[in-house]
Amino acid sequence: MPENETRPAAAPTVRHVEGTAILTLHGEIDVLTAIPVARRLDDLTAVSCPDLVVDLRPVSFIDCSGLSVLCRARNRVRARGGRLRLVSGDSCFLRLLNATGLGEVFEIHPQLPSGAAGA
Repeated sequence: MPENETRPAAAPTVRHVEGTAILTLHGEIDVLTAIPVARRLDDLTAVSCPDLVVDLRPVSFIDCSGLSVLCRARNRVRARGGRLRLVSGDSCFLRLLNATGLGEVFEIHPQLPSGAAGA
């Protein structure tokens, strides 16, 4: 595959554990993949008091489109009295959040929260 072509990201996977929706994203979250990711997040945040964990560990790249989608999901969750947690230990992603002023906005965990990891 030529270097300037990217493979489409794998479809987001969702599982539910003890009332928490766990969305696992894969590959690159950029201008090409942000719309389907946003649709899935909109579905998961449409309920009252959503409890959502977004696992970003399999994500290899995220750009401003991806950050925008995450911010939208956070705003929707907060407006509905819910909770959003991001899972990532990637130092590049964490630097990106800090550089954009979003480091303190999101609740970030290096691993899945207890109870969600083994399901």
